[in-house]
Amino acid sequence: MIQLYGLRMSNYYSLVKAVLIEKGLDFEEVKAPPTQKDDNLARTPMGKMPSIGVNGQYISESLAIIDYLERLQPSPSMVPADPFAAAKAVELACHIKLNVELVARRCLPEALFNTPVSDETKASTERDLDRGMQAVGQLMVCSPYAAGDTFSIADLYTYYSFGLASTIGKKMFNKDILADYPQIAGLIEHLAERPSIKRVTIEASS
Repeated sequence: MIQLYGLRMSNYYSLVKAVLIEKGLDFEEVKAPPTQKDDNLARTPMGKMPSIGVNGQYISESLAIIDYLERLQPSPSMVPADPFAAAKAVELACHIKLNVELVARRCLPEALFNTPVSDETKASTERDLDRGMQAVGQLMVCSPYAAGDTFSIADLYTYYSFGLASTIGKKMFNKDILADYPQIAGLIEHLAERPSIKRVTIEASS
C-alpha cells in the first residue's frame, strides 16, 4: 500500500490525494509536517509536503509523484492520450504552479502569518502575478476542462493552486486575480463538484 505523507492543509498534499482517489489506488495517510528532521528529509530532501512511500522507498514533488502514479495505474489517465495534447496539459500545469502560485507565495509570510515582506517583493509579486495570469489565460482551454475535452493534470493544478494564489492576491493587493478570467473561475466551481475533489475537501475538514 502507498503511504501519503504530509498534512491535509497542504494544497499539493490534497492534489496528490485526489489523484490517488481518481485512480482507485489503496493508500494510507501519514501525518507528517514539513520539518527539517532527518526522518522527513529522508522522504523529501527539502522537507516539503507531500511525499509518498512505496515499499520503503520515497518520492517527493507532486509532478514526480503523479508521473509515478500514471505509470503504476495508467487508467484513468491524468493526461490526454494524444502526445501533443498530453504535453500541453503538463505545460499548463507548470505555468499555473510556477508562474502563478509560486509567485504569489513570495508574499505568503505577510498574507497568512503577519510577517512583513519588503515593498520591493510586493511590487515584483504583483507585477509577475499579472504576467503569470496572462500566460495561463493564453493556454487555458476550458472546453470543458482546463486543457481540452478530458479531465487532466491541468485541472488538478487549476483547482489546488488558484485557491492559495487568489487568497494572497486579495489579501496583499485587494485584487481578484480571476476577475478577468471568468472561464477559469467557472471551471474551478465545476471541479469542486468532482467526487474525488469533494472527498478530499470533506475529509480535510473532518
